Amino acid sequence: MSDFIPPYPERLPKTPTPWQRVRLGRRNLLAAFEDQAFEYGFVSMKLLAREVFLCNTPDSVQFAFSTNNDSFERKSPAHRKTLEPLLGDGLFVSDGDTWRRRRRIVTPIIHISRLSEFVPIMVDTAHNARERWARLDTPAEIDALSEMAQLTAEIICRTVFGRRLGRDRALEVVEGFTDYQRRIGQIDMVSLLGLPEWLPRLHLPGVYRSVRRIHRVLDELIAGHRMRRDSDEASIVGRLLDARDEETGAPLDARALRNEAAVLLMAGHETTANTLAWTWYILSQTPQIEAALHAELDQVLGGRLPTLADVPNLIYTRAIFEEVLRLYPPVPLLTREALCDETFQGWRIPKGSLIVVCPWLLHRHRKLWSKPDHFIPERFMPGGERPASKFAYIPFSVGPRICSGMAFGLTEAILCIATVAQAFMLRLEPGHRVEVACRLTLRPGEKLPMRLVARPPTRATAGTAPGDHTLSCPVHRG
Repeated sequence: MSDFIPPYPERLPKTPTPWQRVRLGRRNLLAAFEDQAFEYGFVSMKLLAREVFLCNTPDSVQFAFSTNNDSFERKSPAHRKTLEPLLGDGLFVSDGDTWRRRRRIVTPIIHISRLSEFVPIMVDTAHNARERWARLDTPAEIDALSEMAQLTAEIICRTVFGRRLGRDRALEVVEGFTDYQRRIGQIDMVSLLGLPEWLPRLHLPGVYRSVRRIHRVLDELIAGHRMRRDSDEASIVGRLLDARDEETGAPLDARALRNEAAVLLMAGHETTANTLAWTWYILSQTPQIEAALHAELDQVLGGRLPTLADVPNLIYTRAIFEEVLRLYPPVPLLTREALCDETFQGWRIPKGSLIVVCPWLLHRHRKLWSKPDHFIPERFMPGGERPASKFAYIPFSVGPRICSGMAFGLTEAILCIATVAQAFMLRLEPGHRVEVACRLTLRPGEKLPMRLVARPPTRATAGTAPGDHTLSCPVHRG
């Protein structure tokens, strides 16, 4: 048992006013919930002029995101207005016929059946990062958050645009997305005040500079890809250029292609990067769990690089990542808008109401999980305490709008952890305080300074095997 306790953000009083929720939520969306929210079921509240319903039970999540999804398929105004400058009508923010058409085109291109094409890029990129670290004087200090962002951005950029994309372009994409998140507002006051949807939203000038920067990079990369269409190199954007809607036969136009590329880059690097950064932080605080991870890697890989065939055997590695996803869901707040009047268990949900599903609360719910604040990877091992319902554990959302890149992200994370952890242990820089920063995604602050410690050569036999014991440490809601 560890006494590992990260800090809390500023918390609401027991009976917060709507303005207190808005004030704290503008700085950190998770700070808009009081401590007792980790025991809430299905509740309603008034947030300025908007009626808000919190779905915080598996059956209410199933109602809103699965069985009655058609009534709540539209993302909330705040969600759409926050991301539309960057993603336009991309799959992540669109709804209705546009969403259905794009889903039909994009999903087969990144389907789990294509993982064998993507895995060599994942492993090669992670190995390159490991080799670059090996050339540093150890113990060297790195920003683990930035390094994971660069790693996953390079993976998704090479996957989307082809193997020849350089690390510099990936870094440019990372910087653009980071700057956009830092500048964009998260709370849509126009919507909360009940003002008309058509009113324009004013953003800081820096938001539009970030958008132009990202769009310029994407336009250049897509244009370059069009010029080398005769290449036999496989890439997602090449398939998007060739794709046709199965019902209409229409291709994606230039703007739609850029929007879907932006969605893939944002979803494909930001969320996985943040969760990997959380993983290294937690491993640095839980040496027994780290030792069990190393034992599995030594046993399964024996010092070689992982392959797709190894993923099913890296059971504890996956369990660690799934437990990190439980405690630190990369998108901790999912919001929808009611498109018509609905009723749930006697509650009337008027058209225009906001529906909130918060994995941050659901994954730590005191009535759904034992020791909800503890890091216990064994939950996700065979025979472990798995969630009572698939609607209680939703790091990739759930229902028709479940993340189409879920298999890609899980496989990428397992392979990156396996590749890096064979060679290095990461240790938190002494004196650094890790903070839970929630804007569009959940990050361990703006940076995560850690020291690289080289692992000794792989042993032929491992000591402690995962699953021999229950390891846990309290990870608070901070």
